[in-house]
Amino acid sequence: MSLQKINFRNSFLIFVIVAAAATRFMNLGSFSSWTNFTPLGAMAMFGGAYFSDKIKAYAVPLLTLFLSDLVLNYIFYQKLVFFYEGAFWVYLSFVLMVFAGTFLKKVNTVNVILASLATVFIHWIVSDIGVVLMAGSIYPKTSGGYLTALIAAIPFERNLLVSNLVYGFLMFGSFELAKTKFSSLSFNKNLLQQS
Repeated sequence: MSLQKINFRNSFLIFVIVAAAATRFMNLGSFSSWTNFTPLGAMAMFGGAYFSDKIKAYAVPLLTLFLSDLVLNYIFYQKLVFFYEGAFWVYLSFVLMVFAGTFLKKVNTVNVILASLATVFIHWIVSDIGVVLMAGSIYPKTSGGYLTALIAAIPFERNLLVSNLVYGFLMFGSFELAKTKFSSLSFNKNLLQQS
């Protein structure tokens, strides 16, 4: 596989991730019953599954998350907020979601559903640690407080699961379809080693 083909493939992958992230700016109203319906989990799975360079697999989705967080925080708070309270746990869950995506070797409906479930579970158990540890949290910093936070988060994680499925099928489906039209998007490890 030539360097030009690899660059085209990487550029296309980045485009899909950035396009998905742009949908975070839709419906910037107050909290609603669809809070947490975002492309983040699907972006993480997608990056982990398709980037052959594992540095890019983590860097592109994380950088996209960070930059879109900056814009959203500026819109909501009218100031630059680089890292909000609890961000460490959200970003850690995101890194782990990308890691889960690296295990998605064969893209099909069942595997995308399983990866969607896995990434929601990761987000749920990891990001809620930050919710409990935040200053002024309504949850006591105990295992009981953590369990209460997990239960309270179920509607938000349900929304993340639905969005993982919707965005996941859109992102994975569009890339798989594009691969049938543009052979340079296909990745063959054997050809890469020969070049």
